[in-house]
Amino acid sequence: MSERPVRLTRSAFRLFRPIATRWMDNDVYGHVNNVHYYSYFDSAVNAWLVEEELLDIGTSPVIGLVVESGCTYFESVAFPERLEAGIAVAHLGRSSVRYLIGIFKEGAEIAAAQGHFVHVHVERATQRPADIPARTREALTRLA
Repeated sequence: MSERPVRLTRSAFRLFRPIATRWMDNDVYGHVNNVHYYSYFDSAVNAWLVEEELLDIGTSPVIGLVVESGCTYFESVAFPERLEAGIAVAHLGRSSVRYLIGIFKEGAEIAAAQGHFVHVHVERATQRPADIPARTREALTRLA
């Protein structure tokens, strides 16, 4: 088994987005269930892509598909806590990008959880790998 990742601080991330916990996110143990963290990751990154006009969910000819993800949990969070998702780019390839995401309690200096996911860019019509579009690459470079 590999070593547990070092718990990251806010300085590891370039962009922060608010995340609202929901009543339904809590499980019977009284904390946000692990599956919801992946939704937080996906929502934070994709909302940023949409807001930056790098992704039109319905019509962009090149889209990113998640091909890998992972998460390490350090402390529990629960509804109704407010969270922040820190986003950084850990690796930028020709057709793929590896995002690093930290989930922070609002205003906290260290991540309650952190993880990653990899988007592989593909042609929407064929689902075949495609180069990351130039405008998207430029924006991702700013997060690296």
